[in-house]
Amino acid sequence: MNMSTTAPLVLAGYLSGSIPFGYWLVRLLRGEDVRRYGSGNIGGSNVWRCFGARYGLAVVLFDVLKGFVPALVASLTRGSLVAVLTGAAAMLGHWRPLFMRFRRGGKMVATCGGAVIGIAPLVAVVGMAVWALVFLVGRYASLASILAAVSLAPAALLLGQDLPVVVFLGAAALAIIWLHRANIGRLARGEELRFQLWRRRGRRPQARAR
Repeated sequence: MNMSTTAPLVLAGYLSGSIPFGYWLVRLLRGEDVRRYGSGNIGGSNVWRCFGARYGLAVVLFDVLKGFVPALVASLTRGSLVAVLTGAAAMLGHWRPLFMRFRRGGKMVATCGGAVIGIAPLVAVVGMAVWALVFLVGRYASLASILAAVSLAPAALLLGQDLPVVVFLGAAALAIIWLHRANIGRLARGEELRFQLWRRRGRRPQARAR
């Protein structure tokens, strides 16, 4: 591995992942701090729940792109090992963004999805199909995210992906499960809220519980 070319790509992945689109977009367009509402998370799901689909969709798209672009560039120029390191760096940046002074960011699902699209598109298709199926059946975004993440490494094995890709996807699934541990507890207790695609017009977002 040539560190003179690998390190800049990994750093670019982290910086890309660190762009807090959920926080910036809500602050710019609504004058609100999304961390004060819902789960306190800056990811697309919380933005969607609290401020509606047009904000949530935009954040999800941008969060996917900030994983996809650096991972794809690394994959095309340096191969699978550097690509997974770059994708992992983007996920780390999303979780602990430099531009938020390393405070809590998002749960890495969309950024992970973007990285997987850039590294192993067919595996990403499997993950997206699992996510869509689970979400449509139960309307739990957290459960859909967890099961989609868990499906990635087996799909990569079946599709003959390189070992670094399989290891990366297994580690990414463990990270996503860990970041959703509170959701898993609520699911087990029957307290997890089903995801509403559309907010009622004029409804104020729910303040974050303290």
